[in-house]
Amino acid sequence: MKTLDLFVVELEKQINDTITTESGMELYIDTRFEGGEFNNRVTEGPVVCAPSKHDTGVEKGDTLYFHHLVVLNEGQVLTGHDKHYLVRYDPEHTINNQAIAFKSQKSGHIYTLAGWCLLSPVEQDPIPGEQSEVIEVVKLTESPVRKARVAFTAPWIEELGLCVGDVVGIKKNRDYEINIDGNKYFRVRAEDILYVEEEVHND
Repeated sequence: MKTLDLFVVELEKQINDTITTESGMELYIDTRFEGGEFNNRVTEGPVVCAPSKHDTGVEKGDTLYFHHLVVLNEGQVLTGHDKHYLVRYDPEHTINNQAIAFKSQKSGHIYTLAGWCLLSPVEQDPIPGEQSEVIEVVKLTESPVRKARVAFTAPWIEELGLCVGDVVGIKKNRDYEINIDGNKYFRVRAEDILYVEEEVHND
């Protein structure tokens, strides 16, 4: 199999509809109630083939982490190939690129792809509400900006003058979560990073 601008991944299922207890018992999740299909979607799979038109560094057998549209709404199934799904790759326009990152089966290292960034969530307190001279009105609101810490480097991260460990602010509603090796990250585009709040390096 050979593709030009697409990854092909092999998936056993589109939705993670089971959990395993510490005792080894497998329980089924009713995705109508437990966060829905979006929160339980499959976001990774082994690469069957990588786009031949681009030098991505991804090899057959590596683990690809991808956008939710690959599996939701019936998914992007490769016609005629059971359990094979298409993942769009566009190195010029991140908004069109569904391949977020990959893990090399040789080294075990994680690498982000084509403008995507992986950030670790940073806990932040809600913004306090208004105060009156007579009584304090307690009304907590969410911050319009979400904070996160750079987890992996990439050329587009370095172009922004950022290093692993820097705390940045990202645009509202850009904090889509993705789980990699049991760790939660936000997958955001480089252009969604608004500012640097805390640096761990000195230029």
